[in-house]
Amino acid sequence: MERHVLEKLLANDEAASVAALAALHDGATYHTFDTTQPSGQHAGVFSRRLQRARLRGVEPLGLERAVQLLREHGRPVRGGMIDSADQKGSFVFYLTEDGSALVACFRLQRWSERSPL
Repeated sequence: MERHVLEKLLANDEAASVAALAALHDGATYHTFDTTQPSGQHAGVFSRRLQRARLRGVEPLGLERAVQLLREHGRPVRGGMIDSADQKGSFVFYLTEDGSALVACFRLQRWSERSPL
């Protein structure tokens, strides 16, 4: 996927998408996966991660909304990651199976950036 296509897909009002787009503009690297997976599978995994993060007092940017959107989507998704140029965080995004629309996006913080246990 070309950078300008991903930038266009991320151009919306969701806080995580705005931050991911800013990271791309700041020189972040990215990749998308060629395979697709059921969206419910990702929703289940990240729902559990959200619960664990909250137990540690951390609220990952956009994760709750991403879980909701993945559950609602109900069809296979193609995943991808954006790694910030400053190495402080990564963004996970999910596209429709054909890659034509953004389904969900959220930020994962590096361990050094997370709140202490």
